[in-house]
Formats: sequence, structure tokens, C-alpha cells
Amino acid sequence: MVTAARDGALHRAIGGREVRIEPADGGVRVEPLDESIEGEVRHVLGLSFDLDAFRRSIEEPVLAALERALSGFRPMLVPDPFEMLVGSIAAQQVSLFAATAIRNRLVERFGERVGSVYAFPTADAVAGADPGELVALGFSRRKAEYVLAVARELPELAALGALPDEAVKERIVGVRGLGEWTADWFLARHLGRQRAWPAGDLGLRKAVAAFYGPVADVRDFGARFEPFQNLAAHYLLLGLRTR
Repeated sequence: MVTAARDGALHRAIGGREVRIEPADGGVRVEPLDESIEGEVRHVLGLSFDLDAFRRSIEEPVLAALERALSGFRPMLVPDPFEMLVGSIAAQQVSLFAATAIRNRLVERFGERVGSVYAFPTADAVAGADPGELVALGFSRRKAEYVLAVARELPELAALGALPDEAVKERIVGVRGLGEWTADWFLARHLGRQRAWPAGDLGLRKAVAAFYGPVADVRDFGARFEPFQNLAAHYLLLGLRTR
């Protein structure tokens, strides 16, 4: 697997090395850490999220209570666009357990082992595969074709970080097999965009209903958290799981 929880720490392949991330007083301890991987580590840890500004922006009691209960929580981000998109394809219409198993088999087949974990495979490593190889790992034939389409279009997708949110979404939904749900999570969990609001996500819809009651239009509802929809979504999701 790419990220492993063991001995009270997370282990992940970053920059060709196995990196250990564990809680520490006032933050986290990362070993090894140097300039060559610091940027990616900071991205994975979601350090770009301004929690102080988020706290000051809250003007309603439900989110305020969640922020107090989960104070200091930062969503972890996925640093690799290919990893993010393949993960979303694997998760379509299957359980989280099944999606994780399929993804892990892909990683072990095409990724590089780094210590006790694997680096997620590069798009180039997967692009030349036959669809049947991916089907053998657990992907449906259609999903295998989607993964290969993403792998072969990644040079363009990797440049999406320079585009505004709506342009990113337009480009992603133009790729076969990728829809609005994937585009919203790409903005939220890969690019870490502040206003990303994955309104089509069933988990977020359940969280909104649990904390606010029936909502006619969940996408429009996100405007009440402006401009911190991404953090609000993650606090609602985690709040529901820990309720």
C-alpha cells in the first residue's frame, strides 16, 4: 500500500524514500525530512489550509461546535494527480473495502517498493498496460479503460493546478470515466482548493442532513461556508464519523 498506519505513525513513500509521520507536541514529526521533499510533505499534511482564518469566518453554531471539537484537524491531501484520479475510478460504485483492495493490487503490480510501502505507480508505468491486466487486478473492463485513458492524458491533467476551479472541472469531466464527483474531489483532495465543495458525495450529503436537517440543494447550501467550503466539508464528514 502507498500509505500505511503502523506503530502510531503514518508511513508513505515520498521522493523515493519511506517517510514516517507521527504526532508530536504542537504538530507532527516527520523523518526523514529535507528540502527535497519538504514541499510534498507540507502538501500531504494540508498545511496550506488556514485554520485560524477558517475559525474566524464561522458565524453559525453547528460548524462552530464542530470546529471546537475537532480543533487543529487538517485534511490530508493526495500529492499525485494520477493517484487521485485512479483512486476515484476504483471507488466508483463499490465498497471502500473493495476499492482499497483493487487499488493496492494496482500499486503492487505497477508501483515501486520503498521500504515497507510502495510509491504509487506513475502514469507511464500504467499507460502501456493491456486492459486485461487491470481487469485481473479487480477493475471492471470499463474501469480499466478509464484508468488507461487517464494515464495517457496525464501530461495535460498534471498542469491543471494553474487553472481556476471551473476550468479544472471542465477539463476533468471531459475525460472518459470522470464526472463531477471526481472533479470536485480532485479540487478538494489533490489541489486543496479553498472553495471545493463535493456536493454530489453521498457521505457529505448524509453529514449535511445529520447536522442541518433536510436540505433541498446541497450544492447551493455550500455557499453558507464561503470561502471555506473545503474545510467545512471535511469537518462535517469527520464530525459525522466521530459523532
